[in-house]
Amino acid sequence: MSAIDDLRRTMARLRAPDGCPWDREQTHQTLARHLIDECSELLDTIDRGDVPHMREELGDVLLQVVFHAQLAAERGDFDFDDVAREINEKLVRRHPHVFGDATAGNADEVIDVWEGIKAQEKAAAGKSESQVFKKLPPRLPALMFAEDLAKRIEKQKLPADGVVNAAAIQRRSGALTSDAVGRELFEIAAACRARGIDPEMALRRECDRVMREVEARVSAGA
Repeated sequence: MSAIDDLRRTMARLRAPDGCPWDREQTHQTLARHLIDECSELLDTIDRGDVPHMREELGDVLLQVVFHAQLAAERGDFDFDDVAREINEKLVRRHPHVFGDATAGNADEVIDVWEGIKAQEKAAAGKSESQVFKKLPPRLPALMFAEDLAKRIEKQKLPADGVVNAAAIQRRSGALTSDAVGRELFEIAAACRARGIDPEMALRRECDRVMREVEARVSAGA
């Protein structure tokens, strides 16, 4: 049995009726923050070039993947094999210059091929990407994403009146200092913990709301 099979079996045992009470209570939602934390710790080892520690942190990130796959398997949604199979098929499909007859002479051409195939796949599946916020980076962490979202709205002069409180933003920005922001963010985070609110998830949902409403306005005006 492979090491990954051992890990999957351990995870299933932890989730069993007589397994670990903490592991049995977890959901995709409650695990979201742990995934962020583990990815951040992995990034730290990469930044520091700490290869031995990187191996440990990669294991912690892998655990999150296995954990989510176990939860999905219990619901009958998908399992770890489905996850691995799908990403493998995607890699083969989006590298026709390696596994097919296409050509790509440099990294830029590879990216063009990847994005072209990705767009075709989404079109075939009836999915469409946001054209207004298409180039925004992944939302990890939410605070950085919120900053980029606000920047995009400001630079493109997107119709956000009433979607965001511009007067409150202007009022706050007038007297902001780095120390004051740090204190206020800490107080908000501490208050959220006291109330059992996940601030990362709350901000992520607010960003989703702003994007949806701004996109709706752009579409209505198009």
